Amino acid sequence: MASTSDIRNGLCIKFNHDIYKIIEFLHVKPGKGPAFVRTKLKSLTTGKVLDNTFSAGHKIEDVRVETHTYQFLYAEGDEFHFMNAETFEQISLNKNILDAPGLLKEGTNVMVQVNTETDLPLSVDMPASIILEVTYAEPGVKGNTATNATKSATVETGATVNVPLFINEGDKIKVDTASGSYMERVKE
Repeated sequence: MASTSDIRNGLCIKFNHDIYKIIEFLHVKPGKGPAFVRTKLKSLTTGKVLDNTFSAGHKIEDVRVETHTYQFLYAEGDEFHFMNAETFEQISLNKNILDAPGLLKEGTNVMVQVNTETDLPLSVDMPASIILEVTYAEPGVKGNTATNATKSATVETGATVNVPLFINEGDKIKVDTASGSYMERVKE
């Protein structure tokens, strides 16, 4: 058992007969009344995100997890296939477990959290950023912009990312996997 003071991003807990991962949390101490913790929880079975408030000192049941490095092999429909980097054992996961399945490139290493009691994969932590090649970008029209003009571009995985006007087809860009937004152009 853990208390609300142990809450942190990435912690897996049992809540409402399901396993949830804490995406965001905020400890609030109002001037009047007791402190509480606002959390954003993601269900690891359905992928749904819900907001919940725990009162300070509330006991929560945490889930013991181990983290293993897996390499993304390929996608087949809604199933994504991964290989353990140490044992070479292969697993397939539903796309609901992934945070940003559209940004996953073959050969990318990810961290998979596994429940130690049931040996079932709970969640997939992608790298903070990923470098992708732009396969299609509309030509940028200069002159009709005030500031920070963007256009949509398709990357090699098929995802669409908003990029600045100077990005062209064939450029490599760094994309933030948490928000799916453009970070910078990568020079080779």
